[in-house]
Amino acid sequence: MDLRFTKMHGIGNDFVVIDAIRQNVALSRNQIRFLADRHFGVGCDQILMAAPATEPGTDFRYRIFNADGGEVEQCGNGVRCLAVFLAEQGLSDRSDLIIQTLGGPTRIQRQPDGQVTVDMGPPRLDPAEIPFQAESRAPRYPLAVDGRMLDIGAASMGNPHAVLQVGDVADAPLTRWGPIIESHPRFPRRVNAGFMEVVDRGHIRLRVYERGVGETLACGTGACAAAVVGQLQGLLDQAVQVDLPGGSLQIRWQGEGEPVWMTGPAVTVFEGQLRLPDDATANGG
Repeated sequence: MDLRFTKMHGIGNDFVVIDAIRQNVALSRNQIRFLADRHFGVGCDQILMAAPATEPGTDFRYRIFNADGGEVEQCGNGVRCLAVFLAEQGLSDRSDLIIQTLGGPTRIQRQPDGQVTVDMGPPRLDPAEIPFQAESRAPRYPLAVDGRMLDIGAASMGNPHAVLQVGDVADAPLTRWGPIIESHPRFPRRVNAGFMEVVDRGHIRLRVYERGVGETLACGTGACAAAVVGQLQGLLDQAVQVDLPGGSLQIRWQGEGEPVWMTGPAVTVFEGQLRLPDDATANGG
């Protein structure tokens, strides 16, 4: 199958974006892994698909696949790229759209300066909705990791996040603790693990170990979850600059029941076309 695609990134979180509106696309898990492979395929953190909406009140359907082939609920950096992709591909000339995702409808707004603002919806904080195994909701939860007890915050931004405050994000044991937290049995659908350094009440530094991907240069939903957890723990104000390895995002949250707003850039790198191997050979190398 010949597949047209666009390579994009949101502050270093990179994607293969596919138009599943004007071309017939049905990818197997192995084919997704092949596309994401940085040696044998195009290379990316996630595969994004723009498809026709199937729910009333939405303009497009947005599907997200991790590098391991698994489909996930939401990706904040990806949805900003989707907004730019839809405009650049002539699929929509509107600057304000409602996008259908597995995590629920998402509003995206293209700004005159090229940045994209995303209404990420209210955070889900009840343990059952994250999902996370805990007796009741709390700003901090004890979590046994690597023979010690850590204090984490937990929230869902359409996908689950655990947030751990650290003194220096550069020295955080992300490669050791990230995989343990990701697959911790108290998170039945696995979890994204964020390591947060508080610079001041309006500024944090963050690294994220993502489900099915590993550490990425940026994670938009992770930035939102960290800002929410930081507020709930009394550490942060309503407007926060989140510095990730790939760049910065602006996050605003006015508190309980309100949506989280994220603003940041989205960049097109190149367009291409490739002959996609059949499922038997598309094993990611």
